[in-house]
Amino acid sequence: MMKAIDTYLAVRRAAGFDLSVQEYLLKSFDRFASEREETHVRTQTVVQWASLGPSTEQRDTRLRTVARFARHVHAEDDRHEVPPEAFFGYRKKRRVPFIYSRSDIERLVGAASCLHPAGSLRPHTYSTLFALLAATGLRISEALALRFKDITPEGLIIQNTKFQKTRLVPLHETAAAGLERYLIRRRRILTEDDHVFISVKRTPLSRQSVYSTFLRLLKTIGLERIHSGRRPRIHDLRHTFATRALEESPEGRDDIGRHMLALSTYMGHATVQSTYWYLQVTPQLMKDISETCEAFHQKEAS
Repeated sequence: MMKAIDTYLAVRRAAGFDLSVQEYLLKSFDRFASEREETHVRTQTVVQWASLGPSTEQRDTRLRTVARFARHVHAEDDRHEVPPEAFFGYRKKRRVPFIYSRSDIERLVGAASCLHPAGSLRPHTYSTLFALLAATGLRISEALALRFKDITPEGLIIQNTKFQKTRLVPLHETAAAGLERYLIRRRRILTEDDHVFISVKRTPLSRQSVYSTFLRLLKTIGLERIHSGRRPRIHDLRHTFATRALEESPEGRDDIGRHMLALSTYMGHATVQSTYWYLQVTPQLMKDISETCEAFHQKEAS
């Protein structure tokens, strides 16, 4: 079975997937099956192996990983059984995002521009970083990985993203102008490192430093704990961008579909389902959907 696993991983990696976790799990399953002298996937064996996971989420992950592999090999050898992926009844729950208002973002960026040390690059670095996240919906990891060569007249080239893909993120002219003002200051800093965002030590800005600074800024502007007793997150800037983009979606089924697909591509989602998720968890979008459906039914009834 190990040969089939290696082939499966090679095929999927050729499509751009990392699969380090999946490789670990599939090899673990192979050892488990080999101990039972089984050379093909058996549903009962998969369930027994997956049940060794310490939590329902992990058991579900283990089973789904083998089920995807089983579907792949079953196409050529139907002796492999394909186990039901929903066997453990686990359903992933996503945290409801905090949607920043325009005022929230302006205050966050404004507070960042007042950071110490005064006269250093630091306040410009953080104010530009948070403004860029709000204006583009980039993941924080993508923004921190930016290098000078990734900034082009057409937009930002986002290299090797969460799903090992590269995409182009066009910039609104105001965002491009703000980034260029920062870059003029950044280029004055003599360093061998070509990362766009750097620390006062002239090293690439770390995610931990950004998080700790972000939390201090939230406290400064009074957003420390405002959403169900929890702090808004940096990642919620990405959620806010997506939500605002969907609120401006054009009318008409075909136009909306194209808008959703374009937004999914722009944000680097693995599937368009990740984009549709915002329709379910954002109160304003749910209200808009409800009102649209009600208007449609009233029109049909008249």
